[in-house]
Parts: sequence; structure tokens; C-alpha cells
Amino acid sequence: MTPTLLETRKTNYRDVSEEYGRILTAAVISAQFRQLLLSNPAKALAAGFGGEAFQLSNEDRSRLVAIRATSLADFASQLSGYNASRSVQSAVCGD
Repeated sequence: MTPTLLETRKTNYRDVSEEYGRILTAAVISAQFRQLLLSNPAKALAAGFGGEAFQLSNEDRSRLVAIRATSLADFASQLSGYNASRSVQSAVCGD
């Protein structure tokens, strides 16, 4: 059975949220990854963590790379704000 458009969007949103969680978890457990994420998010995402790549769309990767934060809490707050607006946009606009 083919998934509906709404089911596909929910899955994509969940997958992105899980990737964001993986990124934040890596930053919490590794001071080196955290510093790289804060100073050069593009390099941190490209490097991955623990031998695994982060699975993000180009749009999600661009949004993450655009975050400018001096602490992990600030980074997470900005990421959370983006994630919340993305959820609303998907629900309202169907994007």
C-alpha cells in the first residue's frame, strides 16, 4: 500500500527531528564535536559523528549551517525554533 502524502510528511518530519536529536546528542557527549558545531556547523555536519553521517536534506542542512550560537543551549534554542516553524508550515501549507 502506498503511503499518503500526510503520512510521508509525518515520516519526513520525524526523521529530521531524529537527526536533530542525534546532532545534539553528539554535541552533549563530545566537547570536540560541540566546539566544531558551534564554530563551523558545516564542517561538523560533514564530519558526522562516531563514524556515521547525518542524514539531512539540503534545506535542513542549510538551515543548520546558518545557525550562529555561542553555546549549545543557544544552538538548540535556534534549532528548536526552526523545527517548530517547520512543523507549522508543513501542517498549514503542506510543505
